[in-house]
Amino acid sequence: MITTQEKVREDSTTWMSPDGEAPEVRIGPLGWLMIAWRVPVLGGWVFGGLFIHLALRLVERPVFGLRRPVTPYVTQAVCKGALLILGLPLKVTGRAMRGRGAVVANHVSWLDIFVLNAPQRIYFVSKSEVASWPGIGWLAKATGTVFIRRNARDARLQKEIFEARLRAGHHLCFFPEGTNSDGARLLPFKPTLFAAFFAHGLAEILSIQPVSLAYIAPAGRDARFYGWWGDLTFGEHLLRVLAQARQGRVELVFHDPVAVADFAGRKELARHAEAQVRRSLLDRLPPNSMTK
Repeated sequence: MITTQEKVREDSTTWMSPDGEAPEVRIGPLGWLMIAWRVPVLGGWVFGGLFIHLALRLVERPVFGLRRPVTPYVTQAVCKGALLILGLPLKVTGRAMRGRGAVVANHVSWLDIFVLNAPQRIYFVSKSEVASWPGIGWLAKATGTVFIRRNARDARLQKEIFEARLRAGHHLCFFPEGTNSDGARLLPFKPTLFAAFFAHGLAEILSIQPVSLAYIAPAGRDARFYGWWGDLTFGEHLLRVLAQARQGRVELVFHDPVAVADFAGRKELARHAEAQVRRSLLDRLPPNSMTK
């Protein structure tokens, strides 16, 4: 039998901040009012978009195969609308890459899905467990997310899947930290996640674009308000964000793409990408909130 505590951990992120848990957020009457209207509107918008997306895929898939010339625009529109419903302003600096390649970004919470998709058309690479999550898992599958298992037996198959998607022109989005952080720090990038870019001649045709996500908390809230980590469940974090009448903001920074072939190997590429993202976060997050 699964205990209540085990269930909480099953529905939560696993990284634990050395600064401890974020302060408890009490939801008042205004917060519950915000939840009351945002839940049906956001749900209707997101799942209505999912219905349109799936209907279009019935035609798109048999005609174009791996290529998706239409449905990514639906995903992009849904994500822009979701941010509007949440009242979360998005500031974008730089431009999304247009050539063949992949995106690597820091990972803060489920909000990253909306923020990263809004200004560009990408496909996420996620751990296999996400596929079974209610709601999020369905959306991820429908929008072309690549699910990976973290074991050596599946490594070759996963590289083949990455290669096929990248050669089809898909911009895959990787989270090299390997987990969510609290948004106030950047965890070390894992070089193993960059190995796929050097396989089967991909290095000669691919570029990598580092992307930074800097979440600025609402006035009076903990600097880590938008971070989702530790024992905080998805439902609890979702309610916190939905209840916030006056949101903070998020800044997304597109750094210059770099050719994979210009690097000696995955470790060098990982160090470069991490340095780009870290420098940008140091410039944008509040003083003393960004730690190593």
